[in-house]
Amino acid sequence: MDLELRHLRIVRAVAEAGSVSKAANLLGLAQPALTAQLKRIERLLGGALFERDRRGARPTQLGELVLERARVLLPAAKELQDEALRFASSPSIRYRLGATNGPVLGGLLDRLAAERPVTTHTSWSAAELTTMAELGRLDYVLIGACGDSGPPPSCLYWETISTDPVFALFGPDHPLSGEKEVELADLAGEQWAVTPGDGCFADCFAMACARAGFTPLAMYETDLATCAHLAQVGRATVLCQATHQPAPGLTMVPIAGAPLRWRQLLGRHPTAPDSSWVIGQAKSAHIESVRRSPIYQDWLVRNPGFGTAP
Repeated sequence: MDLELRHLRIVRAVAEAGSVSKAANLLGLAQPALTAQLKRIERLLGGALFERDRRGARPTQLGELVLERARVLLPAAKELQDEALRFASSPSIRYRLGATNGPVLGGLLDRLAAERPVTTHTSWSAAELTTMAELGRLDYVLIGACGDSGPPPSCLYWETISTDPVFALFGPDHPLSGEKEVELADLAGEQWAVTPGDGCFADCFAMACARAGFTPLAMYETDLATCAHLAQVGRATVLCQATHQPAPGLTMVPIAGAPLRWRQLLGRHPTAPDSSWVIGQAKSAHIESVRRSPIYQDWLVRNPGFGTAP
């Protein structure tokens, strides 16, 4: 008979319980069966592992040696099992992608799925997605960052996919909906709507308004569909990424001087597969989103420092 992990679990159980009878109850075994197994283990290891009397069971010197090794080997075996399960469900089989709201996700998902299966997790929180990737539950995370701010601190490697201006989205009856460009100061009396996040966008927006000479009115943080509805009915002006595809009846207008910028960042776990290729696919997806926006394309001709990262 060879020594097995289950033998070490028995030895550990007896030591922790302090008696064979208590260990038998914890392991769901009859006491005679556990006693018989313990005797076989002792024969295999060459000596008694416990001194047993009416007060219980106490490890011998040989028992202490075995227990010392068991306390190392059993957690290591559990860690190996967990690692194997994580590996079997990830890189060699599928891409695991997390993302916040943004223009790149659809195109990137399409490209990745053409190569192998993809699982996705979406969240408004870049911090939540980053933590999931750090824990090995995601391979890649696609997030946005305001201005020059960075991603949440982590062990991930980050790549800038694009830098885009923030435009204004107007409803059909808004007096500025036909303009080629608007000054932020011209929007001082507006209510605002934006999709939520856990970055510094609200602070950056407030500072941009202060530089333009006003304090912004209330801002609604809500989902894309509700933002579009608020613009449609004239309840709010929506702040959106320049790659946004407006719903029918809505008009996207650049804000002069691009006082607000938004970067798309791709973070990858150190063990993520095909990293260079995935980064390239993310940038291709952004290029495609720009091509679908004539307003942004026209704006980029006059502002070449923005768009897809080289």
